[in-house]
Amino acid sequence: MKSPTQTNAIDFDSAKLQRLGFGQPALRPRRPVTFNELRQQLGQQLQTSLEPERILGLFFREVQRLVPLDALHYRHEPSDLRLEFGHRGHHSVSYTLSHEGEHLGELIFRRNQRLMDDELSQLEALLASLLYPMRNALLYRTATRSALRDPLTETGNRIAMDQTLQREIDMARRHLSPLSLLMLDIDHFKNINDTHGHAAGDKVLRAVAGSIKSQLRNVDMVFRFGGEEFLILLSNTGRDAAGMVGERLRRAAHAQDYWADDTKIELTVSLGCSTLLAAESAESLLRRADNALYVAKREGRNRLAMAG
Repeated sequence: MKSPTQTNAIDFDSAKLQRLGFGQPALRPRRPVTFNELRQQLGQQLQTSLEPERILGLFFREVQRLVPLDALHYRHEPSDLRLEFGHRGHHSVSYTLSHEGEHLGELIFRRNQRLMDDELSQLEALLASLLYPMRNALLYRTATRSALRDPLTETGNRIAMDQTLQREIDMARRHLSPLSLLMLDIDHFKNINDTHGHAAGDKVLRAVAGSIKSQLRNVDMVFRFGGEEFLILLSNTGRDAAGMVGERLRRAAHAQDYWADDTKIELTVSLGCSTLLAAESAESLLRRADNALYVAKREGRNRLAMAG
């Protein structure tokens, strides 16, 4: 663990935090404890979960019984994990967590009053109880994410899509918010494989996936639906806005350069768009997007079609 350094406020992406369900207010501290009692309790309690947010939330709550804090922020860039507990404070101190050279993330503690030297010493000693639980949680998260991601394009796979789609539909109904879906297909992709080889085809798939992700918000989600098909889930997005996103994706994919050795590949994509209807099932929402995609291809490709 590195020595603490006073830092300025760091603004995390609130949209991503909202999608991931973080940012809950902190629980107020319970009765005070001695340092030894707290260290022993943390050593036992933090080993009971493999969820980073649960581990850090528990740590934040329990540490406040000894060292009052206003907020805890955590980030681990390799796994795209950012968590926030409590409210912002005027003063902060940051630590980098590591174990035997393995990076385990960065922690920022905040409160309105500057932390005293004895409080910093206690925090540093208690941070040792986080190392093994966070290492195990990050390993588990990596394994879980690998099972839900397409290794070629680094987008979600069909399993992840099935899980996410129903959850987003339920959330849209609960909050009375719109939800739209784009189905994107690379035009004449078989010709690319047949003419330039599957290695070139894989390179094109990765490039198209990157193009899609670069045009979206953090709260939007991309999944590889089939061989050359991608599904884009647009939360809190109505029909007209989804159509604008689809056109932006189409233009971006067409404007990008694709190469197979020294040969430039001309590439276009077609898209179908559907927006969730009242009482509509996930299967129906997918089917309408797929039907719209079929219309786009039938009408000449390199275009977006909207479901009725």
